[in-house]
Amino acid sequence: MKIKRLLVLAVLPMLCLAVNAQNSSKDNTPKKGDFTVAATVGYNSYTSVTAPSGLLTDYEVRALSTNWADKKLMVGFEGGWFFKDQWKLNLSGGVSFTNNPGYPAVPGTIDENTEAGDGSIPNYRAVADAQSFAYNVSAGVDRYFNIKRVPNLMWYTGIRVGFAYGENEMKYDEETSMGKSIAESWNLRGALTIGVDYFVLPALYIGAQIDPFAYTYNKTTYNPQAGLGDLSADSHNYSVLAAPTFKIGFKF
Repeated sequence: MKIKRLLVLAVLPMLCLAVNAQNSSKDNTPKKGDFTVAATVGYNSYTSVTAPSGLLTDYEVRALSTNWADKKLMVGFEGGWFFKDQWKLNLSGGVSFTNNPGYPAVPGTIDENTEAGDGSIPNYRAVADAQSFAYNVSAGVDRYFNIKRVPNLMWYTGIRVGFAYGENEMKYDEETSMGKSIAESWNLRGALTIGVDYFVLPALYIGAQIDPFAYTYNKTTYNPQAGLGDLSADSHNYSVLAAPTFKIGFKF
């Protein structure tokens, strides 16, 4: 019940603004040279991968899933520019970098002859020196169309092209270490999109969109030990009515 009430409280102000704007004869639709910045909630085509241990005897790799339904909802940002009347260029993306400092192992008194529960001190394995790097970029062009019966409501159709990359590296400060273990993954995505934007106020709009068709290619690569060749796998994903996205933004 609390969740429903919160949703109602969140939606009611937007509905009030929409009704107020609809009753107004003022044209809030974008013109050539206008810029937009919006927060989006949808299924972003990010990719994330973890390097395997470098001490395994056998390795197996599978291409990461690029099915939008397998991904979690994420908040993103989108910038746009109306370079012509009713033509809009869209750009979005993000970058993330994480570093995990490594620490040496701390040996205990346990060895292969030690019996469990005899009070021996366990070994603490080294903490891996690791880093992760990921980014995604997307660009697209939309063509807007007026809906004459509903002022300030416009629908659009367009194309999107996106690229996402993820990398993880790990190295242990141990005698048994076989060097740095590296994992990489990248997605290349293209999609047709269709959506609607309602320009509630001269500087505020809300919208929703979906991809009638989308294609995503993924390649995932492991290099678990220094000097070894890459172990790779790839995949092709085809989606219909994919990645529904909602947004609220500002026009200036």
